[in-house]
Order: sequence, then structure tokens, then C-alpha cells
Amino acid sequence: MSTAIPVLKPVLHPARTVAPWYKHRWPWLLMLGPFLVVVAGSFTIWIAVTQQDALVVDDYYKQGKAINQDLRRDRVATDLGVHFVARYDTPTRMLIGSVSNTARQAVGKLNIRLIHSTIPKKDVALMVQPDAAGNFAVALPMLEMARWQVLVENEQRDWRLNGVWSWPAQQGLEIDADAVTKR
Repeated sequence: MSTAIPVLKPVLHPARTVAPWYKHRWPWLLMLGPFLVVVAGSFTIWIAVTQQDALVVDDYYKQGKAINQDLRRDRVATDLGVHFVARYDTPTRMLIGSVSNTARQAVGKLNIRLIHSTIPKKDVALMVQPDAAGNFAVALPMLEMARWQVLVENEQRDWRLNGVWSWPAQQGLEIDADAVTKR
């Protein structure tokens, strides 16, 4: 009797199908970080190119000396008791207000500067001539909704008042020399 040795056929496992790399989530998750950095960097470059740079003063010493002179002008305004009130009339586009002082001196011409908080080219400079009672009205283009620094000074620049006006949240503006020097 002849015994035949059975021939064993290897058991073939069904071929495991491997999906291509782009169908797995891990490569995409790993690539997400660098991709977001490239997008954020491009956005930052766009901001740097399209937005105007703020001006920086070269001579800080001269600016410091000028600040001391400005403080002297604040003290003169306090000594005179200067008081400024203004409001913006939107329909007529007029800045209407008055200026007075306790020294009962004639005020003369005034320089009023509305300084935009972030964009220097939007600053507005006005020259007004108050009447004998100190009242004035001057044409003013439509104000942008912003936080404005307001600087009021006489023509000779002997005194000054400064304050902050958040228009249109504040309909009117009142600056008192005593409040300026107490800051």
C-alpha cells in the first residue's frame, strides 16, 4: 500500500486591500498645522502691506520738552478758568458750541482739532471765531463713528484744553480746564 503524502496547499489569506495615503485621516491631520501657519502668515503679510504704518517720532528729547510746554499751557487754561462745550448737529453738519472763562477775557479765534484715534489722515482742523458771548458754529464734514481726541487752543497758543469725545455715543462734549489739570 502506498501511502501518498497529501500535498498541503498553503492557505491563502485574502489579500488585504490597503487604501492610498490620501484616504487616511492621519496624513491630513498632520498637514493641517503647517497649512494653517501658511494661511495665517499670508494674512499677516496682507495686513502689513495694505495698512498704513503709525508714525514714530525720531527725536524723543524734543518731544519731551514740548510736553512740558503743553503742560504749562494746561496750567494757563486752569488759571483763566476756560470752559468748552460743543455738540455735533448731524442734519446741518455743524459743530455748535461755546467757550467761556472766569477771567472774563475775550477769547478771540480758536483752533479746534479733532484727532482720529488711529488714522492721522482723518484728523480735522477747524478755525472758529466765537461771538461776544463765546458762541460759535462751524461747518464740519460728517464725523466717523470713532473715539476722537479734541484739542482746543487760542490762536496765540497761550492755553489749551484737551479731551476725549466718543462720537456718536456722546452727543456732546464738555471740557473744563480744571478737569484737565487734575488728571
